[in-house]
Amino acid sequence: MASLLDRKLLVLTGKGGVGKTTVSAALGLLAADRGLRTIVVEVGHQRRLPELFGLTTEDAGVETELRKNLWSISIDPDRALLEWLQALGGRVSGRVLASSGTFQYFAAAAPGAKELVSMMKIWKLTQSDSRPARPRRRSGGYDLVILDAPATGHALGMLHSPQTFGAIARVGPIASQTQRVRELLADPARSGYLAVAQPTEMAVTETLELQDGLHQRLDRTLHAVVLNGALPRRFSTAELLQIDSLDGSDSVMRSAAMAARAVHDRARFQHNQLARLRRRHFEVLPVPFLFTSELDLPAIERIAAHLSKFF
Repeated sequence: MASLLDRKLLVLTGKGGVGKTTVSAALGLLAADRGLRTIVVEVGHQRRLPELFGLTTEDAGVETELRKNLWSISIDPDRALLEWLQALGGRVSGRVLASSGTFQYFAAAAPGAKELVSMMKIWKLTQSDSRPARPRRRSGGYDLVILDAPATGHALGMLHSPQTFGAIARVGPIASQTQRVRELLADPARSGYLAVAQPTEMAVTETLELQDGLHQRLDRTLHAVVLNGALPRRFSTAELLQIDSLDGSDSVMRSAAMAARAVHDRARFQHNQLARLRRRHFEVLPVPFLFTSELDLPAIERIAAHLSKFF
């Protein structure tokens, strides 16, 4: 798994709410601590990483330095498409273009346009740039770009956008840019794919669908599945028999026994979901459940330290 951090682009996706941003931030910390100039890319209106590091939230599209060797950026697909069309339109202002019927028609009629322009921005971040970096703005030159992608269905659409839009634009500069993005996403030496899942039936089922979608659309496969929030199996069969025997008149003892049995049953169910993944020959990287009131920066650092055993 160590070679995954040697790639230029690492894409993380999975069911919504499984902790993709948490794992992306942890991997960003891990890579940065190993001396890799790393940027974590959020998509849409999400700008959670600067807040996690106690920094002022920047506008979308601004590269923000979080700590040594680590940056973040948020890419708004609508704004990215507007800026791209504005560049093509020369002096037409963004405000005029955004309110025009032409822009609205193009955004609706060109399948994959917003997603493709977002992927173009991500591709640019992966390119080497020897020019001195301006303060807070690097515009490329990163060793590793970690894409905190949208949930599974939207992520597959975003990753497939070069093929979708490429069917429309077959010649010219747009076609050449599209081809460069396609080559990056298809190259196992430069890009890798990780699923993030919680050990629940729905999340694991969506991970299996993600694997099938990657294979069908990109002819790629998941390198591993990060199983987030996994509970350990704490009790042996003999210990469970002892716990079950505690059903006496003491209400406190009885409540403790019921709680212990409930935790065991939940952990056993989670391990059944882990077995589903391993039957499909996935490499599974379990991240233990953190018993904290909130996932703050120290908690993310603990997850990064745990993941360092696999990378």
